[in-house]
Amino acid sequence: MLVYQDLLSGDELLSDSFQYKEIFDGVLWEVEGKWVVKGAVDVDIGANPSAEGGEDEGVDDQTERVVDIVDTFRLQEQPTFDKKTFVTNIKRYIKNLTGKLEPEKADEFKKGIEGATKFLLSKLKDLQFFVGESMHDDGSLVFAYYKEGATDPTFLYFAHGLKEIKC
Repeated sequence: MLVYQDLLSGDELLSDSFQYKEIFDGVLWEVEGKWVVKGAVDVDIGANPSAEGGEDEGVDDQTERVVDIVDTFRLQEQPTFDKKTFVTNIKRYIKNLTGKLEPEKADEFKKGIEGATKFLLSKLKDLQFFVGESMHDDGSLVFAYYKEGATDPTFLYFAHGLKEIKC
């Protein structure tokens, strides 16, 4: 199994159990999330309480609906950004990340980041913002939004900000 850690904070943000698609020359990874039910498991033992004079217990209140990626990697949702705050944060992230990358990867990242940033800016009002479990100030942001007509969120990761770890 491969786990992808944030290069700056060390937080686990993704694994190879979630397929990704590269966009913007590989600068962003697009990953489909899913709403799932988490909690107690309903086991059907064949009994029918209402037919046997008992009460039907109905819905289990110990379950909750969560997004698989958010729950699995304990992503922490952040407040939304206005355009100025977003640009300030992206500039700081680009500077911090570029300093950690090998020269070839840094050039690749710089070449594609403008298009990726413009795309994110165009979706700014629709984006949810997440960071890793440690909530590190300079860590990578993970973005989520709903494509038109979708019921499950799509997540966006800066690929160059992820470090592949074999487990």
